[in-house]
Amino acid sequence: MKFFLLLGLFFVVVWLIRGGRRRGLPGAPAQAPVAPPGGDQAASESIVACLHCGLHLPQSEAISGAAGWFCGDAHRLAHDIAQPR
Repeated sequence: MKFFLLLGLFFVVVWLIRGGRRRGLPGAPAQAPVAPPGGDQAASESIVACLHCGLHLPQSEAISGAAGWFCGDAHRLAHDIAQPR
């Protein structure tokens, strides 16, 4: 029983020490900021809004229409029917 109590106390101490580093407490080493996945391409891609529903999405995933950008073919067609030229 004494062994399990000491083992449990050991794990609690290790957990507290490791948790202190994550929170950035004084004396803990500073961590470098994490770069977003995709690197520069994700940061330089422009965001467009669907003219039909207003959804914001990356331009590479949007569909171009005569009036602007859309989130899908269904919204492009719905906008063309609602707004005839």
